[in-house]
Amino acid sequence: MKIGLIQQSNTVHPADNVDKLEQNIRSCATQGVELIVLQELHNGLYFCQTEDPAVFEQAETIPGPSTESFGKLAKELEIVLVLSLFEKRAPGLYHNTAVVIEKDGTIAGKYRKMHIPDDPAYYEKFYFTPGDLGFEPIQTSIGKLGVLVCWDQWYPEAARLMTMAGAEILIYPTAIGWENTDSQEEKQRQVDAWITVQRGHAIANGLHVISCNRTGFEPDPSGVTNGIQFWGNSFVAGPQGEMLAQASNDNNENLVVDIDLSRTETVRRMWPFFRDRRVDAFGDLTKRWRK
Repeated sequence: MKIGLIQQSNTVHPADNVDKLEQNIRSCATQGVELIVLQELHNGLYFCQTEDPAVFEQAETIPGPSTESFGKLAKELEIVLVLSLFEKRAPGLYHNTAVVIEKDGTIAGKYRKMHIPDDPAYYEKFYFTPGDLGFEPIQTSIGKLGVLVCWDQWYPEAARLMTMAGAEILIYPTAIGWENTDSQEEKQRQVDAWITVQRGHAIANGLHVISCNRTGFEPDPSGVTNGIQFWGNSFVAGPQGEMLAQASNDNNENLVVDIDLSRTETVRRMWPFFRDRRVDAFGDLTKRWRK
């Protein structure tokens, strides 16, 4: 299967960002891509650097304007499209939600981000209610997609549960970057850890991992921090953690990659981790801590 990842920088103008996305989606589609993944909260800036009640005006319903417009595009181009939206579920109830659009333009399913960070410049708990749809893959015409979102990518339990439910690929729309006062050594450690943990999910579960991050600098509107330099490095890893493609940290790029889903069966026969799991001894994983 041929897949596409769109890594781009955004501005304060959502219409311009969406126009840019459409151009990049069309460019990928001309190369025969069947699945296209967009970065986290792709319509605008990463607004979680501050806690501002006015930002809730950016949220939209699902179905809503974005699912309708991107749905028309997916239908025209006959592609499966993974969106990442700020969902307004009800007054005062909002989620960070990934939506999978089928080739006919309909909504195949959605996933609400389960792990919500609350760190300097990433004040997501102010905006997002933790997901309540569980770790369930989304069935599409091209297979079962295990869609997770950004902070979820640090948790092996999320990847494992999604895989155990039948996901054939793990997909992570992402918005992560550097705070500019960090040293170059610290910045490198952070991005290396981010790549390594996701390659580990690919290896431990014997399947492909797609991680699509944004790039570019976005200032902190409050001026408290030095803003975020999103580190790009969108990538696709194979079932043994092999890097099939990787973008740069600072460029707008479309990655178009061929993946072979049959490798999952081949690799799991060689490395039968699911056969050898001691499920009878894992009960304490549901506890916060073991003394």
